[in-house]
Amino acid sequence: MTQSSLILTLIGPDRPGLVRILAELVAERGGSWLESRMARLAGQFAGIALVSVPQAEIDALTEELERLQGQGLRVTVRTGAADPPLPAGATLQLEVVGHDRPGIVRDFTQALWACKVNIEELTTDVLSGSFSGETLFRAEARLRVPSADAAGQIRSALEHLGNELMVDIKPVA
Repeated sequence: MTQSSLILTLIGPDRPGLVRILAELVAERGGSWLESRMARLAGQFAGIALVSVPQAEIDALTEELERLQGQGLRVTVRTGAADPPLPAGATLQLEVVGHDRPGIVRDFTQALWACKVNIEELTTDVLSGSFSGETLFRAEARLRVPSADAAGQIRSALEHLGNELMVDIKPVA
């Protein structure tokens, strides 16, 4: 039986059991839950999941997921590539911590783009500084870079954004 990859994006008011409902629908159609990133943001549940389902079950699963809109959960389904080619370049893990300010994500991503970096995964948050109580911006990212020696260029570009910005870059094995 031919399997297909589906990417599900979802958003709706947060409440217990949302992930269970989604997982149950996928399993009922013979699918497997492969990867996901989900979070509660401003009272809403938002997420993205990669599932694998038999080709013959895609339409039925899509219809069942669309019916969840009646319960306030909007789900979008996209077909993914079966075996996408690995992009060229090296993979780096990046952590950035610095004083939060308006536009920091714009500036941070602009600096990465200027270095020809592809952001494969990004998590950001703000937190209170342990000693100062000031709001700190923190980002963790998995990056695809043109070459392993791009780390120095990336570090310089990000440190240029602020003299109190701490940047940690590690190669991913």
